[in-house]
Amino acid sequence: TFHIIAVPHSDILEGRLTQAVFAAKLGDVSKGDAVDEYGDPAQFFEKTYTTQGLENLLSVVEGRLQGESGDSIIQIQTPFGGGKTHAMIAMYHKINEWGARPVVIDGEDMDPNETLWGELEKQLIGGVDRFKGMASPGRRAIYELLSEKQPVLILMDELLHYAIRASNIPAGDSNLAIQTVTFLQGLTGAVKNLEQTALVLTLPSGARERYGKGAEQHYRPLQHVVGRMKRTYSPVQGREIDQVIRHRLFEPFDIADASEVINEFMVYAHKESILPPGTEPSEYRKRFEASYPFLPDVIDVLHQRWGSYPSFQRTRGVLQLLARVIYSLKDKANPYISLADFDLSVEDIRLVLLDHIGMEYDGVISLDITGDDAGAKKVDDAYQGGFKAGSRTAMTVFMYSFSGRRKKRGATLGEIKRNATTTEHLKTTKYLSSIVGDAIVQLRGKLFHLEHDGERDYFTNEPNLVSILHTKIENIDDKEISEFEDVLLKKYCSDGRLSTFVWQENGSSIPDDAELKLVILKKRNDDLMEQILERKGKGNTPRENPNTLFFLTPREEEQADFQSQLREILAFRAIESDEKLNLSDAQQKKIQEDKKKAEGGLNATLLRYYRTVFIPAKEGFKDFDLTPGGKMSLDKAVYEKLRAEREILETIHPKAIRAEYLKTNGNETVSTQMLYHTSAMTRGVPRVISQDAWTLGIRQGVKQGLFGLGTLKGGELKNLCFEEEPPSVTLSGDEVIVRKDIISPLMEEQRDEDNKSPEIFAEGKEVDSSSELTEGDNQSVDIDGQTETSGESSAQKRQNGHTRLHERFIVPKGKVPGLLGMITTLHSKFDRLEIELRATEGKMSNQEYEKIKETFEQLGIKPE
Repeated sequence: TFHIIAVPHSDILEGRLTQAVFAAKLGDVSKGDAVDEYGDPAQFFEKTYTTQGLENLLSVVEGRLQGESGDSIIQIQTPFGGGKTHAMIAMYHKINEWGARPVVIDGEDMDPNETLWGELEKQLIGGVDRFKGMASPGRRAIYELLSEKQPVLILMDELLHYAIRASNIPAGDSNLAIQTVTFLQGLTGAVKNLEQTALVLTLPSGARERYGKGAEQHYRPLQHVVGRMKRTYSPVQGREIDQVIRHRLFEPFDIADASEVINEFMVYAHKESILPPGTEPSEYRKRFEASYPFLPDVIDVLHQRWGSYPSFQRTRGVLQLLARVIYSLKDKANPYISLADFDLSVEDIRLVLLDHIGMEYDGVISLDITGDDAGAKKVDDAYQGGFKAGSRTAMTVFMYSFSGRRKKRGATLGEIKRNATTTEHLKTTKYLSSIVGDAIVQLRGKLFHLEHDGERDYFTNEPNLVSILHTKIENIDDKEISEFEDVLLKKYCSDGRLSTFVWQENGSSIPDDAELKLVILKKRNDDLMEQILERKGKGNTPRENPNTLFFLTPREEEQADFQSQLREILAFRAIESDEKLNLSDAQQKKIQEDKKKAEGGLNATLLRYYRTVFIPAKEGFKDFDLTPGGKMSLDKAVYEKLRAEREILETIHPKAIRAEYLKTNGNETVSTQMLYHTSAMTRGVPRVISQDAWTLGIRQGVKQGLFGLGTLKGGELKNLCFEEEPPSVTLSGDEVIVRKDIISPLMEEQRDEDNKSPEIFAEGKEVDSSSELTEGDNQSVDIDGQTETSGESSAQKRQNGHTRLHERFIVPKGKVPGLLGMITTLHSKFDRLEIELRATEGKMSNQEYEKIKETFEQLGIKPE
């Protein structure tokens, strides 16, 4: 455990992590108000790592004060927060050892109504006599004062702070800031000519970033004056930062004690190939030995990325942040500290970071990483062994996400794996590196503010559309999917060639007529399809036209992809209507474009999912697979497929009629009405789309001499037509087609019959087919209880037509379907059609009879 090898200083273990502990102030040290870590020289140097730069700086200043050669005017710069002031405090604690007088100017604390020259005199002689007033003294006066008190070390820290405030103080015709610049000109000139006086000061590397746009006008004059004569020193160089941090935060320790931990990590990192690209293992080992107990990435990210925020340097954020991280881990068994150990649920750690990136990220952290319902915690739950893959991965990415230079932000997969994994869990969790790789993929779909640019992952304060979409998708329930699917099926069944019925649970709403119908089922169900074919209505009434039904069912293996696309579209719509998301204009446009693209593929998606067609066969069903995708409607796709398979016929060739219905040694005649109804009533035969198709086929067959056409009454063929265009084809009544091999002699008989004298019938009177009329006789005919005398010829009777008909007959078994067309024809000629039904020589149960009555009720018929 790291805190056994590298023991943190007592102030960290005791939780004394106030700003004062890490934000050293030169003014407090000179006044005796600083904490012991800075105010007490012994403690200060004990916790200070003397870098090569600091040692060189102290040597130069000491030499100057001793009258030896050395730079008289020094400006301190450092790439890391806290180093400049720390170096000045080191000089202050050496002042007695060097036998010099100190003058300390802390620009942050100094009252803008006080002058630098007044403060200089007061600290050297105990009061202000020569340098009174708001006008700067000349260089000669400054030289004389300093020469009297040599050796003198003048320390000026945060001078720009003072100049900005002094610009509001009037000083004659100018202001105190301008007079301060004039004083610095005189001071630098005087110091340069004094052998035992040194001026050490700090100025920021840039004013606008740190102090605002208005500070630039004060910064440039100061930098110009100092820059003419100064020599720049940096007390901390490159990798020395590791040692600076270690000395300030930990008691001295032997790095050899950490060799086992470092070796274990190096073996693991090399095996998993997660060392930085282009870095040799030996090089990374040296870095780890220098930065231990921190992984080198911790120092690099804080130095190069967070350190680029001016506010981070100014508040000595690095030491303060690392101290809080150490304190949060003091009771844990971490072998070392990585970026994944920056626990963002700890308020002290989180607030230090938010101070630089903005409080708006507080909500981001809660929503995605630390909250009870955060996506990172949901990913944690997916793994066993106590390894919080989601949280550690998310915190690593968060620490990599920020930089004052926006071009460099985010973490690569290697950086994530290096920091999110830990050798602590190697004993309990296998494949740590792979788990982290899987975790980042899951996080991309679950976190609202995580972005991925193809190479790096990073957090932003704008919602991530991918994560929002994923969350919306998760919240869409099966009921919404089902309702949307129902709407789509009805929308994309619009061709009109087939009557469409969506998601039927029985056949009660499906008409029993000759029109072709498409029944769409939620899933394949052979029993349900058979039930719909056999029965109609709510009862057990047999269906007379089962061959007109087609069934369309989805493919089970396509269901997941189909429903996934529906969920995505519904999610897009939910995002569009959610005003609380506060999407940018660009994000709203992206959502609209993605939604439009997804909706544009709905038709093809439906055809890919609903594509198995079942049609009635003589036994069971035949099935066909539609071509996946496409742009046509569902009902048209089914129609075109069955037409291509010749299960639906838009035309019927007369040879097909002859081959199917007038086979040699088969039927001599076939009712045309039966031909039309057969394709609807008989399972498994091809379906002819319309009456016109039958009419055309019969006309062509008669004209081509493939078969004849006539009427069949009382077993006698009449009105024969052969090898010529028939006058009409009615598909009703007694109309039949006649086999070719028997029609020639019949045509001869018909010609002989036509040459006889016409029969005489009464004109315009009723005919009862149950009576026989003898040609040429007057006959009394009983029609509905009336007796009338007819003297007309039969030819006249046929010419004038029939005004009333009365037929009485017994229906042979199996001939009911043939009567339907005849009844339809009669009802088209007569307004009143009265049927008397007598059923004998059989038996029917009361329940069955009730269904007969129910059928009458459905048809609106009230039997007498």
